[in-house]
Amino acid sequence: MSKFKQYLVILLMIIPLNIFAYSDYIIAGGENIGIRVNTKGVIVVGTYDIEGVSPASKAGLLEGDIITSINDKKVNDIDDVSNFISNNSEETITIGYIRDEIEHKTALKLINNKTGLYLKDSISGIGTLTYVDPNTKNFGALGHEITNSMNGEIVDISNGSIFSSSIIGIKPSRNGNPGEKNASLNTNDIIGSIKENTNKGIFGKYYEELNINKLYKVANIDDIKIGPAKIKTVLNQNAVKEYSINILSFKETNDKTKNIIFEITDPDLLNKTGGIIQGMSGSPIIQGDNIIGAVTHVVINDPTKGYGIFITNMLEEGDN
Repeated sequence: MSKFKQYLVILLMIIPLNIFAYSDYIIAGGENIGIRVNTKGVIVVGTYDIEGVSPASKAGLLEGDIITSINDKKVNDIDDVSNFISNNSEETITIGYIRDEIEHKTALKLINNKTGLYLKDSISGIGTLTYVDPNTKNFGALGHEITNSMNGEIVDISNGSIFSSSIIGIKPSRNGNPGEKNASLNTNDIIGSIKENTNKGIFGKYYEELNINKLYKVANIDDIKIGPAKIKTVLNQNAVKEYSINILSFKETNDKTKNIIFEITDPDLLNKTGGIIQGMSGSPIIQGDNIIGAVTHVVINDPTKGYGIFITNMLEEGDN
């Protein structure tokens, strides 16, 4: 055998079959979490008139626009905007902003050194922790992106955190009208940091001590079966419980998100929630000793049915 062939054989032998670093066995979550992400730039959430004139509207700015610069100086948060305006001596400023993922610039004429803009630089909500990798302490949650509620676009974040929360009430789902979890949030009890917000979930580092008494095998598509499974979620206070579901179908999809279709079969869950509700996103889907995915969306016209993402798609995204 030539030296080149020997080298090629050795090289092929040392290339890992799985290029991702996530573990084969992980912790399945189910805990309700509070979520706060800080945006890159500041979001326009409204406008107001000054002396009968709306300078923001005249500049063509709309709700949902993300301001990224003023006079070509980067804007990170509301403090940056306030400091700039306070120290500004110009009547007209140049606003750099993003709309529909396209960068724009516009001239905004200040009135009494005011912009006429209502702004925010963070988004808060609740969701469900999907998994924690016991070896890296990487976590994944939600199974879908955090979006700008005013235009439905995914939010580009600088960082964020997850913190403890407690469910204090349930608004049940009805056909055509998804319900929701109501929660009290403990923003001082931060349990993890968020690094990414993608269409497959939010990802970051988990801070709390881990309970590794029960680990679930990461299921590949070949491990999943049509039929009974369970989801882990919280409906009252902090108690994580398992509820029965039935897997109706599953497949890989182009966007790698709505991979699993399932129906709720658990009488207790149906009685309390009417099916899938907001805040349940990220609830891990368990089949036997495998974690196969996470709840992501409800079927609006039939909230007893929902969609899930494959756990491998979340883990691969979180590992990037």
